[in-house]
Amino acid sequence: MDQRFTIGQLASAVGVPTTTVRYYERRGLLAPATRTGSGNYRTYGNDEVERLRFVRAAQASGFALEDVARLLAFRDGRTPPCREVQDLIESRLNDVAERLCGLARVERVLKASLKLCRQNERGGRCEVIDTLTVAAVGSKPCRRG
Repeated sequence: MDQRFTIGQLASAVGVPTTTVRYYERRGLLAPATRTGSGNYRTYGNDEVERLRFVRAAQASGFALEDVARLLAFRDGRTPPCREVQDLIESRLNDVAERLCGLARVERVLKASLKLCRQNERGGRCEVIDTLTVAAVGSKPCRRG
C-alpha cells in the first residue's frame, strides 16, 4: 500500500524545506501533488519520496538542476541511456576541473599576497594592493592534462 505524505512530511522525510519541494514542482522535477478532497492539501506517495531523494543525491554529486531533469528523463525512460549519462558526467567533470583550476589560481595569489603582506608589514605600506593588480594582469590560464 502506498503511504501518503503531506508536503511537510515529504520535506521532512527527505530533509529539505517545503519551499524546496514546491520549487522542484515548479521546475518539473517533481510531479504536482494530488490534492485531498477535504482541505485541498497536497499529498505525495512513496514514488515522490524516492524521486526527491534521487534529485538531492544527484545535486550532491555535482549535477545542476538542468542535469537532474535530464537524468530523471533518462531514468523514467524505457532504455537506460548509458552513453548520454556518460556525456553528462564528462561535462560535469570538465566544469569541476575548470573550477578547481580557478581555485588553485586564487590560492596561489592569496598565499603570495599573505607572504608579501607579512614581509612588509613593518614598512607601514601594504604592497598587497599593488601586487593584486599585477597578479590579475599576469595570471595564466589553466592547463589540463
